[in-house]
Amino acid sequence: MTAEPAELVVRVVGTGHELARPLFEDLAEEYGTRYGGTPEQIRSELERYPAVEFEEPHGVLLLLLEDGVAVAGGAYRRYDDTTAELKRIWTHPEHRRRGLARRVLAELERRAVSAGYARLYLTTGPRQPEAKHLYLTTGYRPLFDVSVDPETIGPLAFEKHLP
Repeated sequence: MTAEPAELVVRVVGTGHELARPLFEDLAEEYGTRYGGTPEQIRSELERYPAVEFEEPHGVLLLLLEDGVAVAGGAYRRYDDTTAELKRIWTHPEHRRRGLARRVLAELERRAVSAGYARLYLTTGPRQPEAKHLYLTTGYRPLFDVSVDPETIGPLAFEKHLP
């Protein structure tokens, strides 16, 4: 008999909250593996924005919890008066290929609309083809030439206009 998957719960937390630790630890390991750099450099990059930028009403950091454990998450911060910038979209390695990143994006989009944003902006790294695919297949418009080798571009920028 197969157990039913647990219900996913959305929880808004601060960047320093204990539940958010796996998000930052996994992102640091992932970025280090893909791009190199010391753990200190990577942590510095992940923490370069003040925590207040990811707090409501202008920002948010949310997690999808399964049995009380973070399995996916993401955030946005104010980019300008009408635009929110997506940051830290993450799925725990053991929970990938379940559509969780799409659920995180949908929830972030919903909350951004409620907060009055009309547009989302983001960048992802050139060595993250699965992220590029996610954004292309969820309605984000690339702000770069998709026919060019991503390694020659640097950060890949996307935007999406919200309803």
